Amino acid sequence: MHFTSTSEAVHAWVHGWALSRGAAEPVRRPWGYTVHLGHPGHTTSHVLPTADEATVRELTGSTTGPGVRVKAFVPAKSLASWTAPGWSLPDPPGFLMSTTLRGPRAHTPPPLPGGYRLRTWTDSGVVHVRVHASDGTAAARGQTAVTSAGAVVDKVETHPAHRRRGLGRVIMHTLAEAAATRGATTGLLASTPEGRALYESTGWQVAAPLANALRGPDPAG
Repeated sequence: MHFTSTSEAVHAWVHGWALSRGAAEPVRRPWGYTVHLGHPGHTTSHVLPTADEATVRELTGSTTGPGVRVKAFVPAKSLASWTAPGWSLPDPPGFLMSTTLRGPRAHTPPPLPGGYRLRTWTDSGVVHVRVHASDGTAAARGQTAVTSAGAVVDKVETHPAHRRRGLGRVIMHTLAEAAATRGATTGLLASTPEGRALYESTGWQVAAPLANALRGPDPAG
């Protein structure tokens, strides 16, 4: 599937992201989607594919409970200037990224360094990939959720002690292969600034900026 707009890409991403996080199905709103996660510090996410100042001001001004996030695909400085008092941007500016999945075995897999072990399994529609060191400790991880609209890669991480050994490339290749095997032709992910270089080196491209605002505790309460 080829996305012709940011809104289409966000629609695909939010459904796969909710599945990956074990959240309820996204609820459609006039301005986007609401995803209920129920985690301490992150109870709900409001996702705005095409955010504007008036919508953000109204939404953040009427939301008083802590742990609610607004995800908007605009520059972070714009979102910061639009939010009501009590909101902050605790994370660095991120990116929505996408790639075309070429199909199973379309690329030669990167080598797994000696002493490491790769494990893959599927749970509730989500493919999980883990790399463990020779002593059994976790070295790298990632997961992907495949929906009818594409595959969303999520929670990609390499432990600091095991970085610069190519484990991130192994994780990304394995996830792409798993998604393509399940019929996905397009991949999406939300990237941090640190992760962008890895993803671009494996064929991903920036589709839109991504900023996150968080509602903190009410000072009066």
